[in-house]
Amino acid sequence: MTTRRRFSPDFKAKVALEALRGDRTIPEIASRHKVHPNQVSAWKRQAMDGLGSVFSNGADKAHADHEGEIHDLHAKIGQLTVERDFLAKGLKR
Repeated sequence: MTTRRRFSPDFKAKVALEALRGDRTIPEIASRHKVHPNQVSAWKRQAMDGLGSVFSNGADKAHADHEGEIHDLHAKIGQLTVERDFLAKGLKR
């Protein structure tokens, strides 16, 4: 039985960057680093998909966090309003 090989993120990035450069073919890169060509293609695809997040300035994440906080606060306001109305009805009796 063979054990699975685990590759570090640095190694994956190095291989993906080499594939993105395009000066060698995928099979050449795979044989050089002793990995399967499909794995090189997968790492290249992952690098291309994640490239947009490298250049984001964090404004999108901050905006999403802000929207989530607003949603939570509106839910809390609704809960407190219901509790206040319930207690007000109990005092009128």
